[in-house]
Amino acid sequence: MKALFGLLALCAGCAQAADMMVLRYTDQDPGDPPYPTRILVTPDFMRMDSGEDAGDFTLLDRRRRVVVNVMPDSRLAMVFAPGALPPKPADWAPRLEVGEAARGGRRFTLTVNGVVCREGVAVRHAMDAARAMAELKAILAATQYRVWKDSPPDMQHDCDLANQVWNAGDTLMLGLPLEEHEFTGRSRTLESETRQPLNPALFRVPEGMARINAPS
Repeated sequence: MKALFGLLALCAGCAQAADMMVLRYTDQDPGDPPYPTRILVTPDFMRMDSGEDAGDFTLLDRRRRVVVNVMPDSRLAMVFAPGALPPKPADWAPRLEVGEAARGGRRFTLTVNGVVCREGVAVRHAMDAARAMAELKAILAATQYRVWKDSPPDMQHDCDLANQVWNAGDTLMLGLPLEEHEFTGRSRTLESETRQPLNPALFRVPEGMARINAPS
């Protein structure tokens, strides 16, 4: 962890022009092996993929406020736009607790009705990347709510509403996630942060794809 914080401090002084931030995480879903996630961030876009330039990816257009899930093999691009959310329940009262972590980080715990929905460590660094992650969640919140509402009652967990809908960006306001753990058992750990020359081709939807508007 000390080496990672040193890397973050070093990158704070890197050149900002004509480049892109590259974040590499290791993600893991319960019962499955860990897998890599790459996040590329510019002032106009954010791209999430597995680290392969030619594979599937999710593209956030930060100016137009749309998210496109691109599947090159299927020649499909699913487009998500912001949608309306219902009012929060009157008794909706999640709790975000924040404390100090090593070397300037902040440890957070988001709970609903005493259940820990999300916990981890964030550092107030690379705030534009954290904002981009929050923008992505905000655009997808209406879709996430529809999925939650259409799920069987025994699969409707309040933590899904906290993590994906009404409080999706709360922990990202604290800074860049270094590690996260969700109530489902899913986890994420930051492995590296670098800057690389901007590659505009990575932020374009390939030509000839059928675009489908996702319901929200």
